[in-house]
Amino acid sequence: MTDASRLQAKRPVSALLAGPYGHPFHPILVTVPIGAWVTSLVFDIASHVTNRPGFLTQGSEWLIAVGVIGALLAAMVGFLDLFAIPARTPAFRTALVHMTLNLLVTIAYAVNFLWRHSTYSSGRSVDWGSLGLSAVSLVLLGVSGFLGGKLAYRYGVRVADEDTQAEGYTPGTSARNVRPAA
Repeated sequence: MTDASRLQAKRPVSALLAGPYGHPFHPILVTVPIGAWVTSLVFDIASHVTNRPGFLTQGSEWLIAVGVIGALLAAMVGFLDLFAIPARTPAFRTALVHMTLNLLVTIAYAVNFLWRHSTYSSGRSVDWGSLGLSAVSLVLLGVSGFLGGKLAYRYGVRVADEDTQAEGYTPGTSARNVRPAA
């Protein structure tokens, strides 16, 4: 891979939409679905250990909906990051698997929301099928997150180049004095 190819994967396709150089929006936005879906699983489990689980069941359902909406927003800027990665590279292949897993997880959670919404009856615990689907979906999300970490931390996708990073380790420099390489 050439230096130009590596630099291409660090630059946003559109800084306005995907985040400026060195500050991508995708990693910020993914915290919404991850947090919502992890909390929904906690609510699912808690609904089986409390006397009146209805509020937990309903809360879990709506957390899943919040997660799906957040995942769709994160996917939009994630696509922009994908377009910056040169095709036919290990980073691009990793990004495609990451994207595919995220889309599968989002679809699974959308189905889970519809399933819960159609079967909800006042005050009961979350059924074991919905709880199981959430657990499996979270495992897949974890695998996808590992791949997302590999994209950023191993391949440096949308991460500032090494010369820009060096500013943080050089005494007497500040971010205002260092400009990203073109």
